[in-house]
Amino acid sequence: MCIVKLNLPIYKFRFKEENGRKKIFDQIRKKYYVLSPEEWVRQNIISYLIDEKKYPASLIAVETKVDVNKLPQRSDIVLYSNNLKPLMIVECKAPEVKITQQSFNQITRYNMILRVPLLFVSNGLNHYCCHYNYAENSYKYLKEIPNYKEALNML
Repeated sequence: MCIVKLNLPIYKFRFKEENGRKKIFDQIRKKYYVLSPEEWVRQNIISYLIDEKKYPASLIAVETKVDVNKLPQRSDIVLYSNNLKPLMIVECKAPEVKITQQSFNQITRYNMILRVPLLFVSNGLNHYCCHYNYAENSYKYLKEIPNYKEALNML
């Protein structure tokens, strides 16, 4: 696995080799995971949200189970408010995967269950975040990912 330079600040990670496979430590799940391109993006996004956008690590869940039409699925990252109300869903793609409408359809399916105000899709190179206004039933793309305090004001 070649580590690709992402459009994010550079973070320090813990790595290890196991059975010929490189693994990266996930600070949220407190465990090493195989370093796939998507996992590389996920770990960088987690660090970005904690270090730059000040989301509390204790309010971040990774690979959260979401049942969509009675089919079990997993959202990459879900961020919560301090009263445990879902605040943002993050969908991570590998850097070589182009962000398309299909990516947004996937995260929208998760949102039918979680009903969050913020949706964030990234392949580590391109980042898209939108705010869903439930009163108007409309999406608005944001110029940047809101920090934790700004996100709380969108609930």
